[in-house]
Amino acid sequence: MFRSKLKTIFLSVSVTILAASLISFPQESLDASIRGLNMWWEIVFPSLLPFFIVSEMLIGFGVVKFIGVLLEPLMRPLFKVPGVGGFVWAMGMASGFPAGAKFTARLRQEGHLTQIEAERLVSFTNSSNPLFIFGAVSVGFFYNPQLGVLLAIAHYLGNICVGLIMRFYGNESPDETSTKKKKFKIRSALSALHQTRLKDNRPIGKLLGDAVNSSIQTLLMVGGFIILFSVINKLLYQLHITAALAKAVEILFSSMSFPDMLSIPFISGLFEITLGSKLTSLVQDATLVQKAMITSFILAFSGFSVQAQVASILAQTDIRFKPFFIARILQGIFASLFALILWKPVYLRFSRQEQPSNALPVGFFEEGSWSNHFYHKMIEVGPLVTIFSLLVYVLILFSRLNKKRA
Repeated sequence: MFRSKLKTIFLSVSVTILAASLISFPQESLDASIRGLNMWWEIVFPSLLPFFIVSEMLIGFGVVKFIGVLLEPLMRPLFKVPGVGGFVWAMGMASGFPAGAKFTARLRQEGHLTQIEAERLVSFTNSSNPLFIFGAVSVGFFYNPQLGVLLAIAHYLGNICVGLIMRFYGNESPDETSTKKKKFKIRSALSALHQTRLKDNRPIGKLLGDAVNSSIQTLLMVGGFIILFSVINKLLYQLHITAALAKAVEILFSSMSFPDMLSIPFISGLFEITLGSKLTSLVQDATLVQKAMITSFILAFSGFSVQAQVASILAQTDIRFKPFFIARILQGIFASLFALILWKPVYLRFSRQEQPSNALPVGFFEEGSWSNHFYHKMIEVGPLVTIFSLLVYVLILFSRLNKKRA
């Protein structure tokens, strides 16, 4: 009872301080809100919407179940999750935060995952997409496309390590043990696809409308969290709370021979990855390997902004948030260590002007490359895609309201 009352007092005081800060710093709050809104409608919404809609349709048509049966022999021994986890993993890496949580929650609602399996899966399927790592961080902030190779490898290796560790999380259920003994074939996969499609007997038009409706609702929630935490991050800086927290981090950094100037970017990155990565790139006193390690931790931890988005999505199911949060800390540590370990064999190798013929073509991520052009094109076209999608969403809602009234 005392703990519950203490929590109530803490939350009430925090919200009161936030409200008072908004009144005290109106211009700073407005600027931070606009910054979060621009990020959402230029990049996040148009880049995630197609993945969300397509994934909903793939689940409805049974394709995800088909993929799950085929990938069962791979995903079950490695990560102790069903084969459908392979679909979530791939889509999470391709589309970025918080797609892994969205797809995991959806499959849990469909009954493809147990609670423990879902908690294992969501812990390692949320990651930054390659476009953000290469386009925004390495090229946009560091002006160093070769650094993106190191950050991406460290990030995804950290994901895999977390997945391998989380396989030991929770007790094995009888269903999991019996599934291991089965041998799946193409015929079984096709049968599962057909049976899933028969169970979901919605017409294509209804399925598409539900996919658009669900996806836009999720992205509206994501946008709200991005704007909120952009404002919170700015207010914490204005109230000198960020600087106070940075003092505690400086002790840790000094023991690791890291410059004190990295402490504020690190604290900012714990709340919002974009701002934290940008501030880290601007620190002059730190070496590039130190900045790469801090950025790797920030990308892996994913910030309280993304974690709040994930918590909101998971709250719609019985999936607990605590394993996900612990996994973010583990991935941050792994990603930082991989950035340090791979510094010489990866970054220094790709930094040479004369690269061996079998080297990764980092030119794809340089200025004028197709990926960099796509990133900037997304910023130009993104708002139009967002506005058009929101109009479609309003039309779908209006049509369904009219049907209910009729």
